Amino acid sequence: MSDRVYNVLFLCTGNSARSILAESILNAEGKGRFRAFSAGSQPKGTVNPLALKVLDALGYPTEGFRSKGWEEFAGPDAPKMDFVFTVCDSAAGEACPVWPGQPMTAHWGIEDPAAVEGSEIEKERAFSTAARYLKNRISAFLNLPMHSIDHLSLQTKLHGIGKLEGASSPNPDVA
Repeated sequence: MSDRVYNVLFLCTGNSARSILAESILNAEGKGRFRAFSAGSQPKGTVNPLALKVLDALGYPTEGFRSKGWEEFAGPDAPKMDFVFTVCDSAAGEACPVWPGQPMTAHWGIEDPAAVEGSEIEKERAFSTAARYLKNRISAFLNLPMHSIDHLSLQTKLHGIGKLEGASSPNPDVA
């Protein structure tokens, strides 16, 4: 097995919920083989407290997260990304920066739990559902044989992961 650590960037518009959930889950589940980051095209500036509450309830890290812009990862001093995944449909449709190193990309759209209206229980349920869908995608991603699969096959599998249960986009190949 390779000792290589893969860098993964999760993108969303606000970088306050779904991308934060994905960053925390991958950093924990990746067990040092992956280093996850998150960013947004129009960061809200704060992390949604329900995202942190759900992460904590599931036993994932909740410290050190901040809502930040994706330009932070497009500069020459930024970590070189191996993978970039959009987790919301609006970010998938935006013109993304050119990422140094030409990472593999895919759209893993999940409905926005922060957009759910209703009781606190209904809102928390939406965040829990989003976290479950993201964990399922991340688990499928972690089980890919990175070191022995060709580029085209890997790209096809990454797009397939975005079509798993909970896909929010009618066209999940947008990325």
